[in-house]
Amino acid sequence: MGDGPDRGDRRIVSGAFDGNIGNFVWAPDASAILFSGLHGTNNNLYRINLGSDSVEQITSSVGSLAPSSFSRDRAKMAYVFQDFDTPADIWVGLTDGTDAVRLTDVNPTITEEIVLGQGEVIRWESRDGTEIEGILMLPAEYQSGPLPLLLHIHGGPAGVFRNSFSASNHVWAGLGYAQLFPNVRGSSGYDDDLLRGNLYDIGSGDYEDLMTGVDELISRGIADPNKLGLRGWSYGGILGGWTITQTDRFKGASVGAMVSDWTSEYGPGFNHDVRLWYIGGTPWDNPDEWRERSALTHVANVTTPTLILHGMNDRTDTEPQSMMFFQALKDQGKITRYIRFPREPHGFREPRHQRTRDVEEIRWIQKHVRNIEWTPWERPEKDEKKVVS
Repeated sequence: MGDGPDRGDRRIVSGAFDGNIGNFVWAPDASAILFSGLHGTNNNLYRINLGSDSVEQITSSVGSLAPSSFSRDRAKMAYVFQDFDTPADIWVGLTDGTDAVRLTDVNPTITEEIVLGQGEVIRWESRDGTEIEGILMLPAEYQSGPLPLLLHIHGGPAGVFRNSFSASNHVWAGLGYAQLFPNVRGSSGYDDDLLRGNLYDIGSGDYEDLMTGVDELISRGIADPNKLGLRGWSYGGILGGWTITQTDRFKGASVGAMVSDWTSEYGPGFNHDVRLWYIGGTPWDNPDEWRERSALTHVANVTTPTLILHGMNDRTDTEPQSMMFFQALKDQGKITRYIRFPREPHGFREPRHQRTRDVEEIRWIQKHVRNIEWTPWERPEKDEKKVVS
């Protein structure tokens, strides 16, 4: 056998872009690459000029403009656009961002009949001086005064909160919550220093990013320090579980698809590399650190009433991790509830399970953060079907 075709020299051409690169296509003359890029909380179309490796931002949308296909000459594109208060729809237009035409109007009743929350990007300084960016969402027509605050923690760890539409966020806004979505160190969409800022340091710098964000909203008079809640899924559940072992400031928490003990998840979990990168070493050559970074180690510190959620078919963060944390809380007489969902993987697929998860989260946060016994509105003919099975 021969050595195969000559593939030529290789080089990194995207080094000038600080952010996350998505779909890309070649220019017809191969002089450039067009790509979908996330920078901060906004997604736009960019061009890498291969002669100089320089990066040019082509569109300037404040929101998430995600190109999906292009004409043969790359002059036109089809894309999805959404932002805080605009549901996703399909658009077509020129690749310079002009002549945009919306092709779909998938959710007309949302903008016509529902009063939506207000989203904005904010920044604050973390404990070590690092600038952190996040999204603040407030109820419609908010004027002033402290509100109950719900802290959202994204997954990943290299996930990111972006300027996009989420119906559930507007539900929380409609219930009267201020909401903070921090892009803590380790998040995608920023420079490499921030992306790698949690290597061998999970639960430390990123935890401080969360706490200083909450402090910022309290200092602005937006958040009521006596009515704080948190929620997170996947790494958000991991960091959320860790957070309630480190502070008693939260009155209620919902953690989903968590890992509570890193050592016992070393083999079963799918994200093997995550543990090696973000903790360092292995359970046998770095046992103290693997134990110290685990929420289960510090579970005796928890005072926050905690709702725990997990899919029983989760192969990413395995279900026994939540069971251990729940059992440890129960054995100490702490306020907690655990709901397991049959058949569900890491991301829930069955609509009735998705609804049950959302309803139970709202019920828990309302009760423990605001002392409100909340009951969802039900259509009588469907009441009997709303069970987890």
